[in-house]
Amino acid sequence: MSEDDLWRMLHETTGMPYGAGRTAALEQLLRRADAGDDRRLAFAVRMEATGAYVSGGEPVKSFVTFSWCLAEFDRDPQPYHQGYTHELLWHFKYMVNAMLKFPELPLDRTYAVLDDMERRYYEAGHSLQAVYKHRYLVAGHVGDAEAAERWHREWQTAPRDELSDCAGCDPTTQVAYLAEVGRHDEAVVLAEPVLDGRLTCIEQPQTILTALLVPYLRTGRRDEARNAHREAYRRLRGNLADLWDIADHVEFCTLTGNEARAVEIVERHLDWLDRAPTPAAAMHFAASAAAALRHAAGAGDVSLHRRAAGDRPAGEVSAAALAAELTATATGLAARFDTRNGTAHQSEWIVRRLAAEPAGEHLPLSASLRRRPAGQAEAARSPQPATPPEEEVTVPADATAEELLDLADERLRTHRRAGFVAALAAYDERFAEAEPSPSAAARRWELRAGELSDTDGPAARDANRAALAAYQELGDPLRAQAVAGRLGVLLCLMGETEEGLALVREAADFLAGHGDARQRAAAHDRLGLALAHLGRWEEALAAADRALDEAHDDPWLAARAALHRAHILEELERPEEFRAAAGEARRLAREVGVGELVTAAALAYARAAEDPADQVAACDEALRTAPPEARLPVRVFRGRALLSANRAAEAAENFAEAVTLCVEQGAEDDAFLRWELATAYRAAGRPAEAAEVAEEAVLGLDRLGAQAEADGCRHLLAGIYVDLGELEPALALLDQLAHNLDGPDNLPYRAQVLEEAGALLYDADRDALAAQRFAEATTAYRLGGAPLDELRARRREAEALFWSGDVPAALHAVEVCDGLAAALTGQPEEPPAVTYEVAMVAEAAALVLAAATRTDEALDRLAGVPARLRGIEAFGEAARVELLTGETLAGAGRPGEAEPLLREVLGGLPPDSRSASRAAWLLAGTLDELGRPDDAAAIRAEHGLNDDGND
Repeated sequence: MSEDDLWRMLHETTGMPYGAGRTAALEQLLRRADAGDDRRLAFAVRMEATGAYVSGGEPVKSFVTFSWCLAEFDRDPQPYHQGYTHELLWHFKYMVNAMLKFPELPLDRTYAVLDDMERRYYEAGHSLQAVYKHRYLVAGHVGDAEAAERWHREWQTAPRDELSDCAGCDPTTQVAYLAEVGRHDEAVVLAEPVLDGRLTCIEQPQTILTALLVPYLRTGRRDEARNAHREAYRRLRGNLADLWDIADHVEFCTLTGNEARAVEIVERHLDWLDRAPTPAAAMHFAASAAAALRHAAGAGDVSLHRRAAGDRPAGEVSAAALAAELTATATGLAARFDTRNGTAHQSEWIVRRLAAEPAGEHLPLSASLRRRPAGQAEAARSPQPATPPEEEVTVPADATAEELLDLADERLRTHRRAGFVAALAAYDERFAEAEPSPSAAARRWELRAGELSDTDGPAARDANRAALAAYQELGDPLRAQAVAGRLGVLLCLMGETEEGLALVREAADFLAGHGDARQRAAAHDRLGLALAHLGRWEEALAAADRALDEAHDDPWLAARAALHRAHILEELERPEEFRAAAGEARRLAREVGVGELVTAAALAYARAAEDPADQVAACDEALRTAPPEARLPVRVFRGRALLSANRAAEAAENFAEAVTLCVEQGAEDDAFLRWELATAYRAAGRPAEAAEVAEEAVLGLDRLGAQAEADGCRHLLAGIYVDLGELEPALALLDQLAHNLDGPDNLPYRAQVLEEAGALLYDADRDALAAQRFAEATTAYRLGGAPLDELRARRREAEALFWSGDVPAALHAVEVCDGLAAALTGQPEEPPAVTYEVAMVAEAAALVLAAATRTDEALDRLAGVPARLRGIEAFGEAARVELLTGETLAGAGRPGEAEPLLREVLGGLPPDSRSASRAAWLLAGTLDELGRPDDAAAIRAEHGLNDDGND
């Protein structure tokens, strides 16, 4: 590899994001530079590496590269060193900051570097403002308040110059100082003009927003505090170097009562402690995390997933245990710093961090939770869930035992749960000492089963068996068979299907011949339920039909039977009948006015309705009657209906409420709902919140082992990152997806994500890397048997290679494209998609051939292409190919042929389009070549162009 190639590689690394990739590229380049004899390159690479190590989260490595450059600069000055003098002096600030954060480095060495920094700044004629600032930082670190105050004054009064920290970073340190001394209003005022201005530093605005978290909170600026947290954390979360600032966000979540969010952030970054950028950052994060976990553990049983590291396997760890571990880590590191510094300041500071606790009113921070998940009543929403009408729970004081049992039975049958419980409680209290009659004992067992049916299946089963035995002994076959039917349904639900179905069938057969209409209807309804549970839907429907026919004398039973029938039709995928059945169930449920039945029937109707507006209206009705434990599925379906109706903002509110309900109920599948919430946020044009929630969803889905769903959410998240302009995280996710999908069944999806990655790189002008991704995509498409997709990806590879400057490789890619195209063409009725892609191959081939000075071949490839594109109504692409033809003619020294074609193309383009501007610029240049400068000037004036083609 030539020296020019190495210099080009160095230039390319400057466009890479800080982190492992950029660091690895520079270290590889450094090895090659050292193997040669280009001292300037070796110096330049180390200068670049120093900044990359600091900003990429490995500052300990910067000590070596900085020391080497400084020694080289002093030992043997070279002319090229002068171009690096400013950068080398700037790096002194990196060194002082970093040396403070490693307790194994003696403090005297830090002071020596500060003295050298001051001498060099002074001798070069620079202000000592930056030197004073770093003396202030050292004094603050060791707890010398008097010296810190003195150096702070010197820093603030010294003039700024080009070696001062930027217009965002200097005020950030000042904001932190004001916050530390409790001058929060001044901190906010100081930061306002900074945030209103233009910040170009890579550390801003996230660091100043982080410094403002507590000042905003303490001055009552709650919205600003929430927005600062969301914006800053989103920018910090992907950079290991920012672990210290991330710790501040964990503490902020604790202070504002957002323990669940604090735990999520701790879990996301927990493995960073194993590779923390500095011991100081590890100490701060461990302390903030320990405080958050201590509060979370106090609210219930909380565990975190910890990734494997070294000899430690991956697994779950309790919040309490992890809090104790991290407390020990933080205090141990603080002690090491204090030993180095000769003070107790760091230990005292860590004690305060460990004592952080919520203060003041809860400040909602999460984009996925609407309130603290502590079981509070559901927050106000539109529509408001109505409070159910007060049930009759009073019990006659003079009621006999039989009357109380009758009352309980009636209230159970009519879904008055509170009254049912009150009647049984009165029976148990009044007649506990009396010996019940055999009939009363049997009925009490039967009603006991009704009490337990929703909460304790095994106990309900045992109670039903006891009631069945008692009725059989009494010789009451009607009641015995009713209980047997209920027992059979319960057994089917518990997996004891053979005995259960036999009991239900026998009961239905007996009651069909001996029971009254209500008993027959109830028996058929129970048979339908059992068969439905077993997936025998046609038989279940027949039983449900008989139940509904017989239930006309009992409106409550009719409503239940109609609801069960609607569910069966839904499972049978008979939409028209399902819609009618759901409507009937809704009508019957309204008539009896039982909230749980109205809710279930309205939700069924929502699922059956075709119009999203009807779905939303049905969900609104369900919410008005739904008890708290039934609102979750309604919220989920309402969110989906609103999303289908293109009401994404409202959908997001419903999904957020659903996530909150899910967490409050202790369910473990909230990650699936977060995925849907992220989709809604993205559709609503709220990408920052979408990214936050999708990241939470990926973590949760991974924990559940839902690999396919986690990868689906990663794909969504990659798109959200693109929306946010965050290319590197998007590419990292697509690369991870390509790795995860590396299997024969997933080849089409692997190819898709590789092609998407190539497109992102291509649009970012990282053409060589784009070509690699497109090449990988072609391989996956070929193995997956998708020849047209393979052709498209190979054509895009050729284009990327062309723009990367590798014309020979691009020519080879074009040859491969030609072979693929030949295999697809020649059909009697060529599909438009094939026509289109073959035309795009011709365009790409012409670009490459023209670059290889094979102009005639390029023009031959373009001949007839515009007409073929117009034949499939690809008019924009046809004009583009004609424009390329004109450009190729002009570039080949054939302006006379180019002029009429370019005029024709220009006349057919929208005047304000970029294509029209380019056509006008090419036409003007062609007219200049033809010796017609006045005509060229007229074209430029008409289209508002400069001589360089810009408008």
